[in-house]
Amino acid sequence: MAVVTGVGPGTGAALVRRFAADGYRVAMLARDRGRLEKLAAEIPGTTPFPVDVADLDALRSTLARVRSEIGVPTVLLHNAVAGGFGTFDTVKPEDLEQRFRVNVTSLLVLAQELAPGMVAAGGGAIVVTGNTSAWRGKAGFAGFAPTKAAQRILAESLARSLGPQGVHVAYLVIDAVIDVPWTRQAFRDRPDDFFIQPSGIADAVHHVVHQERSAWTFELDLRPFGENW
Repeated sequence: MAVVTGVGPGTGAALVRRFAADGYRVAMLARDRGRLEKLAAEIPGTTPFPVDVADLDALRSTLARVRSEIGVPTVLLHNAVAGGFGTFDTVKPEDLEQRFRVNVTSLLVLAQELAPGMVAAGGGAIVVTGNTSAWRGKAGFAGFAPTKAAQRILAESLARSLGPQGVHVAYLVIDAVIDVPWTRQAFRDRPDDFFIQPSGIADAVHHVVHQERSAWTFELDLRPFGENW
């Protein structure tokens, strides 16, 4: 079974649909109970678990419920994200700390709670969805890029620890604007092929999760064919 965090209307929902279509039981984690319940009614084999992953005690208790009610996960897809724009002189320290909890500290807790079960089961996969802020600190991303860079490094540390134990850890760098309603509004003058499709991201994640052990990927970057990079 699979755990997906950050189940929103874009990438999160697409990940849930892709893995449920492959026969996985999927535990959906996000703050919006109504959205999760709506998806659960639409997608067989899915169960909603409303939680704020930044609340670490609540996250731990929710994962205990997942194990009790559905079973031990063999796949973790950490898609929850907190972000915002601002240069260093405008970023509030408490906002940066909150983003660290969502993007980084929750990943640590998720791994601590779920990786031992994967090792005991003989294998599993952890995939983290990131973006190019993990590679560079642009001026306007001072309150976000540090958390994504730390997230990538934590994922690499997990990969080095867990890979030899049979658990595949990968980091997905999304170099694109994801096609969701609010980005369509923000970039209303752009053509369809400017956007990356959530279903395409989900297909890539599914592929990484099911790679043969002799050819695992740690870092995979995705972008539309027309994207400058």
